[in-house]
Amino acid sequence: MRVGEAMSSRQNGVWAIDPLNDVRWPELIATHPNASVFHTRGWLEALRASYGYTPIAFTTSAPTDDLTNALLFCAVRSWLTGSRLVSLPFSDHCEPLVDDAAQFQNLCAHVESLRQKERWKYVEMRSANSVLNFDAGFSPAATYRLHRLDLRPSLDALYKGFHKDCIQRKIVRAERESLTYESGSGASLLKPLYGLLQLTRSRHHVPPQPFEWFHNLMTSMGKDARVRIAFKAGLPVAGILTLDHGRKMVYKYGGSDARFNNLGATPMLFWQTIREAKEAGVEELDLGRSDLDNPGLITFKERWAAASSTLTTWRYPSVVVSPSFEHLKVRLAKEVCARLPDSVLTLAGRLLYRHIG
Repeated sequence: MRVGEAMSSRQNGVWAIDPLNDVRWPELIATHPNASVFHTRGWLEALRASYGYTPIAFTTSAPTDDLTNALLFCAVRSWLTGSRLVSLPFSDHCEPLVDDAAQFQNLCAHVESLRQKERWKYVEMRSANSVLNFDAGFSPAATYRLHRLDLRPSLDALYKGFHKDCIQRKIVRAERESLTYESGSGASLLKPLYGLLQLTRSRHHVPPQPFEWFHNLMTSMGKDARVRIAFKAGLPVAGILTLDHGRKMVYKYGGSDARFNNLGATPMLFWQTIREAKEAGVEELDLGRSDLDNPGLITFKERWAAASSTLTTWRYPSVVVSPSFEHLKVRLAKEVCARLPDSVLTLAGRLLYRHIG
């Protein structure tokens, strides 16, 4: 069975379904405790519109039954990096929506048989769930830190938990500098945000994702995607993009103009976000994943008193990956990107990201 064909077909008690068209999908995502914004149709629509990735889910729930479990993937086809199933491209995490480890193993066995039949290079999952057994056939391809901030305490209690020098004082500094703030889900704030993302990616020698990705994301997510921009005398100096799902909010993208980083704009944006999230009844702010070799970002998130956990990218079949070799590849890629002008770096992002997934 090829992805995109014969959806709702059954093999060995497992059905393949199309999450964009199966009427049961929204209810599963609204009720399953491990579901996140990365399981939603809005996120999947943006991936398909921007990169042509086809979503597919596998479940033991028959088409006539309530949908109670699923493993969600996108098919990534690339002449450059090979064809594979990824759960999910450009998503910090995408937990298996299963009831127990046995169900998870049953679904994984089916996906592996399909991988062999379709000759996909590998199957990839991104999970922070320590209960599931990824040992049988899987190997860790990458490890990250995942930070989440519990928003259930009072605003006063949350504020007192922030690092006094690096967070609290910078919030006060932003107020003293008379920074202004705009927030919205429309297109008007997207261009200044993208400009700030380009500046930040350029500083880190990484190509920015294409503007179309952000436009499609804002369009498909609607009111559940929000851009927040801080201005100094009318000039955008920092911006973030957040995504909502139920009582959880995800910080997904952020950028700044380094010339104004001393003004405290980014801490101000996060503080405004936390306040608005509390007013909306949000109980958790997911600050996203951080590379282990980026201690500065990890420290920044910990200064908000966010709890951290281990997030692992698992691949099947098991392949021994040398961390030193992977680090060398990343370092060499950044050295090449550091020599490219910003216009070429942006073009590289447009050409390459669909192959990365």
